Amino acid sequence: MTTQSSHKAGFVSIIGKPNVGKSTLMNQLVGERLAIVTSKAQTTRHRIMGIISGDNFQVIYSDTPGIIKPKYKMHEHMMHFVTASLSDADVVLFVTDLYEKYDDELLARLRSIKSPVILVLNKTDLAKGSQAEDKLNYWLEVFTPAASIMVSALTGANLAELFALILEHLPEHPPYFPKDALTDKPEKFFVEEIIREKIFLHYKQEVPYSTQVVVESFKEDDKIIRIRAEIFVERRSQKGILIGKGGMMLKKIGIEARQDLEKFFQKQVHLETFVKVAEDWRKKERQLKRFGY
Repeated sequence: MTTQSSHKAGFVSIIGKPNVGKSTLMNQLVGERLAIVTSKAQTTRHRIMGIISGDNFQVIYSDTPGIIKPKYKMHEHMMHFVTASLSDADVVLFVTDLYEKYDDELLARLRSIKSPVILVLNKTDLAKGSQAEDKLNYWLEVFTPAASIMVSALTGANLAELFALILEHLPEHPPYFPKDALTDKPEKFFVEEIIREKIFLHYKQEVPYSTQVVVESFKEDDKIIRIRAEIFVERRSQKGILIGKGGMMLKKIGIEARQDLEKFFQKQVHLETFVKVAEDWRKKERQLKRFGY
């Protein structure tokens, strides 16, 4: 590290509507797969920090749930995570894509942010003709950010330029975390998220959204990690769907999750999963607190 006065550090909040590519963007910027990614909206439920450090900088990214109008108590807690991430942000990345349109409520929220806002137009790899430029101008007609950029989180296009913009707007500050830190979340959190990702990938309609994963046991020795995880659903009928005929669907989820966990931890993993019913847990404050919301 160079002298403290030339060291930049700060919190970068990544916000936007559901399914615009916020989690993919953070994973790319950090260089690690910290946030789960699926094609379904509202996959991210928590604020997830990803940290990247260099000799003279430390950037702490916060991936946040997509901005929605709450329907459940759980949604209210998800939106609290967004608000909290904005309260301590030194820079805000507002991520949008080729298809999203603005509304008055969203514009009011953006204009109320006191930190520098970088407008990030994502998914430009899908653009045809002048579609990307036209969409960027569409936003710039109604909102004036500190900077704007067109990127593709999927292909990595313009992400180096985006990182340069972030550093430009970060304040001079010593590091907030040890230089080798990658995230603020414990290991159990990533186990729960990886299992939940597999559920989102293999089930349709309301089942993935009604599911919560809780790691009950995490035991590690030199050779293997032994994990026991409970998957909670809201109704007994969902339990049957999740388990599948002869337990085959639950077995499939377990195998795929274990494979990803072994890549994540770089160690052999033994995973046991069990399905339980916690009736209407998304609407109950007590259950939400138990599940970490």
